[in-house]
Amino acid sequence: MSLQVLVRRLGTPRQALIENVALKVAPGTVHTVMGPSGCGKSSLLAAICGTLSDDFDFDGDIQLNGHDVGQRPTEQRQIGILFQEDLLFAHMTVFENLLFAVLPGPRVVREAQVREGLADLEMTAFAHANPATLSGGQRGRVALMRALLAQPKALLLDEPFAKLDADLRGRMRQFVFDLVAKRQLPTLLVTHDASDIADPTRLTRLTAHA
Repeated sequence: MSLQVLVRRLGTPRQALIENVALKVAPGTVHTVMGPSGCGKSSLLAAICGTLSDDFDFDGDIQLNGHDVGQRPTEQRQIGILFQEDLLFAHMTVFENLLFAVLPGPRVVREAQVREGLADLEMTAFAHANPATLSGGQRGRVALMRALLAQPKALLLDEPFAKLDADLRGRMRQFVFDLVAKRQLPTLLVTHDASDIADPTRLTRLTAHA
């Protein structure tokens, strides 16, 4: 995934929120984006996945596997995203939450993918559990797997560890990074916590604009 991004706040005059951001994320690696509140970290992710607010406009290139996806609708970009909130469906079991994300096809094949995902999570015993009964770490892992089962070509992480305690945060972070490497996904992580940095050579710092 390679990016050349300019995001501007609409108005008179239009103000740059993010500019001169160019980066390349290799498969299986995590590139970290840091910066003060209001500098545009979440807006950067929104521009990449196509959900940028109408209060802003986007000018730049988003290349994924050699294809320009920046003008495609969100659902056609094949970019997964994980937020602070797990956003699991309360009326569905863990299994049903995961099945919801699997691409269309024969049900037996789709269910097999869910079982494989549960095995990766080491949560097979929780297949029919209500998400409300899970711990924060378990819910985060299910949310991650739901994003991965949609078979994205790249992954965006918007402070997904922020609400976890220090011990759980470390274990969840390693779990995510291991899956990213295993599935060879180019991944962009937004965080305020320097301990989340996977590789200090893969780090972009944004600055706040007046």
